[in-house]
Amino acid sequence: MKIDFILPSEIEKRSFEIISEELSKMGISIPEEQEPITKRVIHTSADFDYASTMTYSDGAIARAKELIKNGAHIVTDTNMALSGINKKKLAEYGGQVHCFMADEDVAKEAKERQVTRATVSMERAAALDVPVIFAIGNAPTALIQLHEMMESGKFTPEFVIGVPVGFVNVVAAKELFLNSNVPFIINKGRKGGSNIAAAIVNAILYNIDK
Repeated sequence: MKIDFILPSEIEKRSFEIISEELSKMGISIPEEQEPITKRVIHTSADFDYASTMTYSDGAIARAKELIKNGAHIVTDTNMALSGINKKKLAEYGGQVHCFMADEDVAKEAKERQVTRATVSMERAAALDVPVIFAIGNAPTALIQLHEMMESGKFTPEFVIGVPVGFVNVVAAKELFLNSNVPFIINKGRKGGSNIAAAIVNAILYNIDK
C-alpha cells in the first residue's frame, strides 16, 4: 500500500471521506441526522459494525441538542470519557461534565454498601440540580442503576447515551432502555467504550446548530 502525504489539518476531513466511500461500497445508507454521530463513532473506532448497531430513539438527536442548548450537564462513568469530551464547547451553553467514579467518598460508600462505584455515582448524578445527559461507556451497572431508579420512581434521566463495552451484563443493560420512554443513543451488542461515549457527545456538540 502506498503512503498518502496529507497535511495534518486535512487528516480528519480525508478520514471522513474514506468512511463515506466505504459505506457507499457496502451499500449502507445512514439517516441524515444520525450520519455525523455514527460516522464519528466509526472514525474513532475504525469499526464499520457501528453503522448497523448504533440505535437512536425517535427524535433523540434533536432532544440532545435541545438539552445542551438549555444548559444540561453531562455525567460520564469514566475519567477517560470526561477528558475526551469537548468541555470548552459544552461550556458555551452553560454545561459541565462530571465523573464521580474516582471520588474518595464514592469509593468509601460503595465499599460500605457492597455495591459498585457506578451505582453510587449514578445516585450522585441524580442529585444534581440540573438536567443531565448520561454518557455511559464502561459500566453496565450504571445503566442498570439508572433503570432501577426509573422503575422505583426515584429519578428519570433526561437522556441516556449507553455504549458500555464488555461481556458481563453489557447487552442486557443496554436493552433495558430500548423500550423505555427515555430518549437514548444506544449501541447494541458488546461493543462500545469511553472513547465511543465521548465521540457521540462531541458529534452532537460539533453539529448542534445543524
